[in-house]
Amino acid sequence: MSNWHAWAALAVFAGAYVLIITEWVHRVAAALGGAALMLALRATDADAAFFSTSSGIDWNVIFLLLGMMMIVGVLRRTGLFEFLAIWAVKRARAKPFRVMVMLVVITAVASALLDNVTTVLLVAPVTLLVCERLNLPVAPFLIAEVLASNIGGIATLVGDPPNIIIASRAGLNFNDFLVHLAPLAVILTAVLVVMCRFMFRRAFVYDEKLAAEVMALSEREAIRDRRLLVQGLAVLGLVVAAFVLHPVLHYEPSVVALLGAGLLVAISPVKTNDVLADVEWPTLAFFAGLFIMVGALIETGVIKEVSSALADATGGNALGATMLLLGASAVLSGIVDNIPYVATMAPITADLVHTVGDTHGHVLWWALAVGADLGGNATAIGASANVVVLGIAERNRTPISFWTFTRYGAPVAAVTIAVSGLYIWLRYFALA
Repeated sequence: MSNWHAWAALAVFAGAYVLIITEWVHRVAAALGGAALMLALRATDADAAFFSTSSGIDWNVIFLLLGMMMIVGVLRRTGLFEFLAIWAVKRARAKPFRVMVMLVVITAVASALLDNVTTVLLVAPVTLLVCERLNLPVAPFLIAEVLASNIGGIATLVGDPPNIIIASRAGLNFNDFLVHLAPLAVILTAVLVVMCRFMFRRAFVYDEKLAAEVMALSEREAIRDRRLLVQGLAVLGLVVAAFVLHPVLHYEPSVVALLGAGLLVAISPVKTNDVLADVEWPTLAFFAGLFIMVGALIETGVIKEVSSALADATGGNALGATMLLLGASAVLSGIVDNIPYVATMAPITADLVHTVGDTHGHVLWWALAVGADLGGNATAIGASANVVVLGIAERNRTPISFWTFTRYGAPVAAVTIAVSGLYIWLRYFALA
């Protein structure tokens, strides 16, 4: 592409980003409008936008979301989420902060075993019901959970899509991520819990009357359709098992989710139209537009220019390269989706590994993974899970603005990246 196309793509992306941030127009309109301009200006084309694995719509993400939204839509009709909401509140003695800690820890652990998007799709409905029962503001709890999902996702190969890309390029396996990054995920989850105690302190209002009412409820009575519940949980169990066994089965999460959704719709009495009505179509459309815009930046060479400049700035120093890669990945992943960023950065990181040498070369891969995964917490569109939660909140008439999310997400991203830098320095340099 010509230099003119690169500048045009950058201008369109910046304009769309401003519209999303300011909310002058709906974020779906901004993303789709930006994608249309990218195509009209020939910053990308149909082949690249719809069929390229490196610069097009990530259909794996789209169909993973579609499949899991359909499964969640069926499970919602069983009363399962009401059951879990009452159970969680009673275990936490209806104390708001205890409830948040429980949901944060559950989300972080689940995000290590599943992908973080699937986790928030399952946990968010429970959270909405908990907040309704205790008359609590929804935004702090949903934001805390999505931050926890991105933190927990660093722990394993399947926890966040960029990890799979890194593992493939670097020849890493499930146990490599578990040994090197799971301890960091535990530390960062604890850090998040402490930060939540202060960031959301105004949300922890204890209503003794409402608490007593919830404590008196029987969670078993919340189940409305036991047969459908058994069918739904059986299919969900198969889907979860297939996610965890990804290194063995080699089925993409999107394929697993669609197979599970198709099976559940086929065996359950729920009408297909009703299931499809529960799908967050605006969220899927937003992702499609965002992928096309970021893909245009890749096609015109904008992302590669940024990545190459980052590689040139390291000068071959192992510690300097690691910290620069960690910080720059965090910043860039807060602006563009971390999946195309990692896909672009992976070959450049491989060159850096070769330059640095075997002694510290592998640390660069961990810096890329941690920076890309945690940087997504910085803004409302930095990670797929963020966008999904904003869509769920809007659908339930409790919208979370871009700035509301970013006001909490950016400090958490900054602190967790700083702690991660200390962890990497101590483990791989100071104490190696």
